[in-house]
Amino acid sequence: MEEIKNNGRGGNIPARTIKSIKLSEINAAQTQRVSTGIAELDRVLGGGLVPGMAVLLAGEPGIGKSTLLLELCDSVGARSSRPNGKGSEDPTPTILYIAGEESASQIKIRAQRLGVSGKGLEILETTDVDEIANYPIANCQLIIVDSIQTLTTDDLSGTAGSVGQVRECANRLIQTTKNLGIPLILVGHVTKDGTIAGPKVLEHIVDTVLTIDGDKYSSLRIVRTSKNRFGPTDEVGIFEMKDSGLVATEPSLPIESTDSGSCLTIIMEGTRPILAEVQALVTSTPIPNPRRVASGVDHNRLLTICAILQKRLNIPLYKEDVYVSVSGGLKITEPAGDLAIALAILSSYHSKPLPPKSVAFGELDLLGNVRRVSSEEKRAKEAKLRGLTHRLSTLQF
Repeated sequence: MEEIKNNGRGGNIPARTIKSIKLSEINAAQTQRVSTGIAELDRVLGGGLVPGMAVLLAGEPGIGKSTLLLELCDSVGARSSRPNGKGSEDPTPTILYIAGEESASQIKIRAQRLGVSGKGLEILETTDVDEIANYPIANCQLIIVDSIQTLTTDDLSGTAGSVGQVRECANRLIQTTKNLGIPLILVGHVTKDGTIAGPKVLEHIVDTVLTIDGDKYSSLRIVRTSKNRFGPTDEVGIFEMKDSGLVATEPSLPIESTDSGSCLTIIMEGTRPILAEVQALVTSTPIPNPRRVASGVDHNRLLTICAILQKRLNIPLYKEDVYVSVSGGLKITEPAGDLAIALAILSSYHSKPLPPKSVAFGELDLLGNVRRVSSEEKRAKEAKLRGLTHRLSTLQF
């Protein structure tokens, strides 16, 4: 006979027996990773996909989310097929692509352009999460939902993309796939300010959050991880958008300039040191409010660095327009780029190039001092590898 207990709200519910598990008795093989076959994607995932993991992939429209996922399907499908010794291959496990935004024919056209074979890939056109729940997914190796903001359930009121619909649909899919041990990838939209659209709880209930960044005028695409329960965070994968799709690459190395206003630096993208070039242009202006224009650099950080140079070095930037850009479509988001930005501005202001084979990285405080930064050994090693033997460590050159 089932035990009954009071639920504290005037009603009775069946009692549920729960049992703890010793950590030493848990089988680690249950969380064994499966490589995606795309090295840069494996890097940001921490080594590959984990059975039952839920991944949220976000990015602006047209940035390459669907392209990356089709390439992932092709890679996983190709790696899943195995010869059976009879001159053929065993059936490939199903990869289910749930299309809520595009039709199957549109996906087919993109797959043909990318050269995706589609082995084991099935397209399910629906926006009803109840239909997905009733679909036979037990034999799926991977499930992709493009996008979570298009799904709805009749159990809730509200339109697709509303807070309640997104939360409920995501919860149902995640619970189902976790119970079956199937990796799930949810595609999410971003708002105008770059944050993931929908309820914040969406980022909490998934295991991994990936974002694709890139400048619309550059072919460079950077996949970042901001959350990963199965691996390190702040890791990045670097791709280049070509006619054939997203291709793993390294950022194009900047050419050492002999002109004023250029400074090379080493930035850290996750655990990876990357050589970047900061360019600055300082020009006189007759207007009372000079402009400060930043590309690839935080605008407020540029304002702070200009104020430090004006106060501590008596550089009259109050009557100069200052333009700063990072070449190659890269972005400097860490304080370690402060010194390179400041030196590029000083070089342009004085019309004096920096010494050859020079590199600079360091944080500027408000007193004008240069502070040490993280991963200095990695940065120095990368600089030496690139033939940059002269490290600038002060605002003097």
